[in-house]
This record gives sequence, C-alpha cells and structure tokens, in this order.
Amino acid sequence: MINGWEISPLVKVCKIGDGNHSANYPKSNEMVSEGIPFIRANNMVNGKVSWVDLKFITPEKHAILKKGHLKEGDILFTNRGEIGKIAIVDSDFENANLNSQIAWFRCLECLNNKFLYYFLLSPSMQNHYLVEKNGAALQQFTIRQINEIPIPFPPLPEQQRIVAILDEAFAAIAKAKENAERNLRNAKELFERYLQEVFEVKGEGWEEKPMGELATFRNGMNFTKGSKGEKIQIVGVKDFQKNFWVPFKDLEFVIIDGKLNDIDFLKEGDILSVRSNGNPELIGRTLLAGRVEGKVSHSGFTIRIRLNNKDILPIFLCSYLKTQKARKELVDSGNGVGIKSLNQGSLSSILIPIPKSLIEQQAILQKLDALSEETKKLEAIYQQKINDLEEMKKSILQKAFSGELTK
Repeated sequence: MINGWEISPLVKVCKIGDGNHSANYPKSNEMVSEGIPFIRANNMVNGKVSWVDLKFITPEKHAILKKGHLKEGDILFTNRGEIGKIAIVDSDFENANLNSQIAWFRCLECLNNKFLYYFLLSPSMQNHYLVEKNGAALQQFTIRQINEIPIPFPPLPEQQRIVAILDEAFAAIAKAKENAERNLRNAKELFERYLQEVFEVKGEGWEEKPMGELATFRNGMNFTKGSKGEKIQIVGVKDFQKNFWVPFKDLEFVIIDGKLNDIDFLKEGDILSVRSNGNPELIGRTLLAGRVEGKVSHSGFTIRIRLNNKDILPIFLCSYLKTQKARKELVDSGNGVGIKSLNQGSLSSILIPIPKSLIEQQAILQKLDALSEETKKLEAIYQQKINDLEEMKKSILQKAFSGELTK
C-alpha cells in the first residue's frame, strides 16, 4: 500500500453500467441519419469518441434503451470483443447511447475521472484484461469482473496533481510522436518521389514499347487443395505486402490434384502482379522472382509477366511497375463492373520507358538501391523513436500508480 493511498473495488468509487442487451437492441434498419449518437467500439479513438462512421438512433428508441444513457465525463471501456479500449465522453456526446460491447463508469466525488482513465490505460491493467478475459467465440470482461477491479487512489488533490503531470507529459509525447510519424512518412515518400522522377525525366535515347512486345502473360491457377497429388508452393495475394521479391521462405505449401505443366511454374526473372481479388487497392501490386528452388506456382488472383526481350532487365521493369504512374495505369486498365480485373490485353498495351542500354538500366538500379538502403535506415530510426515514445508512456503510467511520479 502506498502511504496515504486507499485501495477499493471499482464499484465502490464509481457507478458502473453497460450498453443494452435486450430484445429492444436496435437493428441495422433502425439506424437513422440524424438523432441520438449510438456509440460503438470503433468510435473510440485515441481516448475520445469519434464522429467518424458514427451511427444514430431515434429519440424514441433512445428512451426505450435506458441502460446506456451517457453524461459528459463518463469513462467508456470496451468489455466485449476488443477488450480494453478507453475513452472519455465529452460535451458533444452528453446523453448519447451505447452498444452492447461497451461499459461506462461514472466517478463518485472521491475519484477524478481523468485519474481513472489513466489507471485503466496503465500497463498493469492492460495486462489484467488479457489475463482475466474469458469467452471463446466472443472475448469478454464481465461487469462483475469490472466491479471487482481494485483501484489504488490517493486523496483528490494528489489525484489532480498526478493527472496534471500526466496530461503535460502525454501532450509532449503526442507532439514528439506526431513529428516522428511525419518524418517516417517523409522518408517513405522520398524514395517514391525519386523513383517516379527516374522514369519521368527520361534520358537521351530512351524509347517506349508496349509491354506486349517485351513479355508474355499467364494467369495463375485456380486450384483446390487435395489430399493426394503434387506438393508445391503457391504465391497468393497475401504475399504482396511491401516486398519487392517473392518471399519464397514464407509461401504456403499446397497439394494439387492432378499434374501441372512446366509453364505453370515460376522461373527466375518472372514478375507477378495482383490481377484481382475484389480490392482495387491491391490490383497491380508486383513481385519479382529471384532464384527459384523447387516447384512454385501462383494463384488465380495473380498474373505472370515473363520477359522475352533482352533489351530490358526484369528488375528494371519491376521497378517501373512499382511507380505511382504505372500502378495507376495498371488499376485503370482493369475491366469489370464493381470489381476490376487485369487481363492480358490491358497489360499488353501499357507503354514501358526503356533506356538505350542495359548498362544505363544497371546504373539507374544502383542509384535506386543506394537510396532505398538510406531510406530504410531513416525509416528504422523514426519507427524506433515511435516505439520508444510508446514505451515511455507505459513507463510514466506505471510510475503514476506506484507512487513514484514526480514533476
């Protein structure tokens, strides 16, 4: 026990309730465009309630759903599904309503609501939720469990002092994190801008050729996993993250019914592109195959580009296809209503800028490699700063609730 602090079950120092679970729970067709805000877990962002994607219910429905009526200053806590998200209700959401995944806490006079907010965010409490949560299909932290949470707290003036220190520290950390995130974005954009400029500011003797003159194309396989047959690796859409090369060591192994032909397998220098999977953001993402060991094919949502022209290096073509301009052309060339899909015809017509010699291509690639390495170093530095700031927040919170926090 910290000298001068008390420890009490949470239910003794604040009122506790949750959203509605009754048969009157609003259905999707009962939501309206204006009315009483109906707060869900996804509306709780960075400690506040967000208007983004907010749902509304009618005043009449709100009057029926009496359990989740909120007041300014209430603390919200997700106790079903994604457990442990915390937010404070501001004046915009006075008298709003709650869905069934969120509990609310209303502090009594002995407890500062911001003190409770920070306590619920502390590392020890976040770990407590993980250890004590239950349920298989839907994780939950019950109201009974919430009632029994032991909260240590000093007299109100000391709570207010601690809150003031935490507010100041967290504001400084948030500003530093914002700067680090902006620098991280700038580092990533630096390489993208240079990559774009390389192909926009063409050198003397460059020419443009339709990709159909440079390569052949083949759609991937639509397959079912059999219990007997040939075991091979498959490149799927999930492998097109931020990689440049096909991640062979991470590919899924499958057993294919029937026999495949040699033309179905990847070779070194093959380029793969996402053809379609219902998400236009993924169409046109590319990977380059390095040295292929064993039998590797690719899924029906992808298309293979295999060069048959020695005037261009596979790595140079893949680099170009990763520029914003080329990605836009790939996406725009897709056909279909609603869900676009690349096809061999659309790929054939895309114009590819080609330097006059392989030596020039290699020189450009060396510059891109050097800049890419520097960019990755910068990204690692700024990402580490962001991670360190998050750890600093945890450390400060831990000190706050162990009586070690000083100005």
